[in-house]
Amino acid sequence: MTKRICKGSRETEDVAHYCIQQFMEHKRAEELVEKNEAMKFLSGMIHRSFHSATSPYHKIYRQSGRVHELYDKTLAHRQVEDYDQDTDLTIEAIQGLLEEMLAEGVDQWFRATLFKMWLNESNYSELSRVTKIPRTTISQAVKECREYIHQTLKQRGIE
Repeated sequence: MTKRICKGSRETEDVAHYCIQQFMEHKRAEELVEKNEAMKFLSGMIHRSFHSATSPYHKIYRQSGRVHELYDKTLAHRQVEDYDQDTDLTIEAIQGLLEEMLAEGVDQWFRATLFKMWLNESNYSELSRVTKIPRTTISQAVKECREYIHQTLKQRGIE
């Protein structure tokens, strides 16, 4: 049933497993089985999970239109191959710079703090709602922080 609904997508198995798990945990599962409505209910779950951009499946397993499998068998292999020591060192240097900025003064502290918040929530409007700081101020502080980090890394020969 999932193959037909998902029209041969490579997500077919993931959607099927997700929906079966959700159905098994559903509070009305037994009632639906007794009424012979389980397959109808399950097919609706599968259809909504696969085709809706607001479904829980979509929110959990898709990211910016990119499909993620529930279990990626090659992930461990790729992590070993894709490790880049230079990138790791650059990330550590950036983290160190942010710590330095926090201790340098109010202006640098402000920029570093907003930059760290932006790394966790890249939506300026959401940050503005949370912090009560205007969007333009946040975007300018993040831009200045990025430029400072870029210039400092270049001066130190890290980039």
